[in-house]
Amino acid sequence: MEQSSESPVAGRGAQSRSVPTRFGLAAREADGDWRDHMEALAQSEGGPPVKLRTQVTEERPRTILSFNRSPDIGFDRSVNAYRGCEHGCVYCFARPTHAYHDLSPGLDFETQLFAKPDAAELLRATLAKPRYRPKPIAMGTNTDPYQPIENRYKITRALLEVCLDARHPVTITTKSDRVLADLDLLEEMARKRLVAVAISVTSLDPALSGKLEPRAASPAKRLAALGKLAAAGVPTHCSISPVIPAITDEFMEEIVRQAAAAGVASCGWIPLRLPHEVAPLFREWLSVHFPERGDKVMSIVRSIRANEGGGKDNDPNFFTRMKPTGVWADLFRARFHLACKRAGIGKGKFELDCSRFRAPEVGGQMRLL
Repeated sequence: MEQSSESPVAGRGAQSRSVPTRFGLAAREADGDWRDHMEALAQSEGGPPVKLRTQVTEERPRTILSFNRSPDIGFDRSVNAYRGCEHGCVYCFARPTHAYHDLSPGLDFETQLFAKPDAAELLRATLAKPRYRPKPIAMGTNTDPYQPIENRYKITRALLEVCLDARHPVTITTKSDRVLADLDLLEEMARKRLVAVAISVTSLDPALSGKLEPRAASPAKRLAALGKLAAAGVPTHCSISPVIPAITDEFMEEIVRQAAAAGVASCGWIPLRLPHEVAPLFREWLSVHFPERGDKVMSIVRSIRANEGGGKDNDPNFFTRMKPTGVWADLFRARFHLACKRAGIGKGKFELDCSRFRAPEVGGQMRLL
């Protein structure tokens, strides 16, 4: 793979903010504004690049609970407190959602964020509807509920308070140790079998993590958070996600070992997926950071999608998109199972309790007992 001539974008995962062509959006070019001028000036004088600032827009949606019928995932409803994610994971499958708003799945996805301050009240109103029937709500399925702006908005915490009040089960997926800020709620929910937490650990190399997921917590902090959650009695799961061939797969066995040593009861792995605009963004990232092995990485990625996916960068089909095939996939699968066997860790199923659900109070009305 040819090495990119562009300098890496400091502190960000994506390396450009181009918009997709599949929606017919107008192409973007440098327009000579202040930022373009300052970036050009910094490069010409050999100075540090101008840092991209994160901007947050508050939005007021009418609904907050999303439903799906996908046969590949273990939940049918989810809540996302934010759109876009400052963690900047270059491989994030949610990046294409920003294109729906005429924004780039690249740098815009991690710098132009949207927060939903009314999320908790919207959820409360939804759970209070007479026809609502509870099933676990997944949080963190699209963008991380504990990304840095959660420190300011605390929308995720407000959502958890609603779920605790309603005795509604929740699953959380994150790459941040900020989840520990809500340990008081999580402990109480765990005692009622209302919560399970998964933390994704991609590598054990902080330098690599800084390139792959520049604003996520370090691998050591994530593993420590898993240990603290497990010690507090919160059902925990370590997700080795995604496994990137020839980049992160070398850490698989050690992540399993350290997760088990931290007291985590469950572990799993998910192969790299590159839907829509994520594929060119990831190729661009490889050309900047790993040009010497970029072709090898993409060759293996295509090989694990060779049967059902036709040897493409991504397999979008139900039933097969989460199940890689081929020699490399078999090797990763065998390595993972052997590591789990040695560490004494499995893939547990967390049975959350829906039977305690009670419709929350709305508008100051007393709950019927």
